[in-house]
Amino acid sequence: MPSAACDVLLDDIEDIISQEDSKPQDRQFSRKHVFPKVRRRNTQKYLQEELRPPSDSTIPGIQKIWIRTWGCSHNNSDGEYMAGQLAAYGYKITENASDADLWLLNSCTVKNPAEDHFRNSIKKAQEENKKVVLAGCVPQAQPRQDYLKGLSIIGVQQIDRVVEVVEETIKGHSVRLLGQKKDNGKRLGGARLDLPKIRKNPLIEIISINTGCLNACTYCKTKHARGNLASYPIDELVERAKQSFQEGVCEIWLTSEDTGAYGRDIGTDLPTLLWKLVEVIPEGAMLRLGMTNPPYILEHLEEMAKILNHPRVYAFLHIPVQSASDSVLMDMKREYCVADFKRVVDFLKEKVPGITIATDIICGFPGETDQDFQETVKLVEEYKFPSLFINQFYPRPGTPAAKAEQVPAHVKKQRTKDLSRVFHSYNPYDHKIGERQQVLVTEESFDSKFYVAHNRFYEQVLVPKNPAFMGKMVEVDIYESGKHFLKGQPVSETRVYTPSISKPLAKGEVSGLTKLRSQSGKPE
Repeated sequence: MPSAACDVLLDDIEDIISQEDSKPQDRQFSRKHVFPKVRRRNTQKYLQEELRPPSDSTIPGIQKIWIRTWGCSHNNSDGEYMAGQLAAYGYKITENASDADLWLLNSCTVKNPAEDHFRNSIKKAQEENKKVVLAGCVPQAQPRQDYLKGLSIIGVQQIDRVVEVVEETIKGHSVRLLGQKKDNGKRLGGARLDLPKIRKNPLIEIISINTGCLNACTYCKTKHARGNLASYPIDELVERAKQSFQEGVCEIWLTSEDTGAYGRDIGTDLPTLLWKLVEVIPEGAMLRLGMTNPPYILEHLEEMAKILNHPRVYAFLHIPVQSASDSVLMDMKREYCVADFKRVVDFLKEKVPGITIATDIICGFPGETDQDFQETVKLVEEYKFPSLFINQFYPRPGTPAAKAEQVPAHVKKQRTKDLSRVFHSYNPYDHKIGERQQVLVTEESFDSKFYVAHNRFYEQVLVPKNPAFMGKMVEVDIYESGKHFLKGQPVSETRVYTPSISKPLAKGEVSGLTKLRSQSGKPE
């Protein structure tokens, strides 16, 4: 390749200056005749403006973030952890969506309406020029959907990296973290339990004991997102519970896609975990168990009955039946028959007097006949479940049930109405009027007229709004009942018991083991 040639050789770089250019000494002389104009300014205001970042600043850690969560208590726990990490980093968590710079949308994939709300929120965020980060089961299960293109996603097992994702999104980048947590090739339960979090209710701690499940239900989309069973070790769960009580929590909810399957992947089981947790619950505080499917509790019925009779454990269990037709259950791949469900319920009702059994039912599953549906109606009439979640079947994309021949929409709708009518035909709490009960007060009612408490059977009891009752165990006389609640009048000169060993955190305050360790002088 020929080398470049020059017509003129330069002895020195200064030869580049032509005869017409001003010399350095001339430029120096000219400066002496320039007089800067003095401009007065408000020094205090100037300093404030210097310290305040511009409104369109992309410096991470100073923006306002609005978080919206749909779905189950597991998802709500994830939302609390993400809020805590972001707040600990310096972001401001706001309840005002329009005031936020970024929306963190934590989705649920169980039913179509929940995903529709999620999709509409994304559209609204984009219309308002908000930065968006997506979380939860919808993007984890189907990250390639058209309406998710170009948006940042944080997977259900990657919530400990939410700060990174938000940082990059604020800078204008699109980031996707959807991997699984593993240790030596073994799948873990998820992010660490000792991460900072902001509890939606400072008095209630939601602990996810495992993620995923062992089933393969033909209608379920959550399995695509949460995967197979992965349990947290018992010692980590007990440590999280102890820390929660130290932060003023008086009620713990154990949650997962199937609490009954806990520990099968790590050589332990649910009763073993529960007995360890009961040891650290302070007097007056309570533990609530989450949903369990019938197959995995059958072998533990004796132990579960003993635990549910413990004074610090609510006599409450959520056991979804979904249908009272064995043929429908087989099509759902539920791995139990109606007789199994009845055996669980009958045994617990006998051994745990007064226990509340909550259940779920799907109306209009593909292949469900009128006779199948009538069997489900008879089950509800027989057991008169006080808490019943009735769901019209929605085919979820990518599931086997979505490919099956569907029950006509008007039939599904009518069956849902008919079953709801049966449910509202009985009043499960009328016989409770006149009883004296111990109740734990944890929140305010939606209409702000009462405080909400729960009795031994996790039945909702409305009590007067006396600030001295919040977070306390109170004795009340039941004087009224409704379909979903009781009303209680505090006994005169009642002893208000404080279960917590310390004052609860303020609403919005960040919880975390790191802070506690640093306060105690232990290394982090």
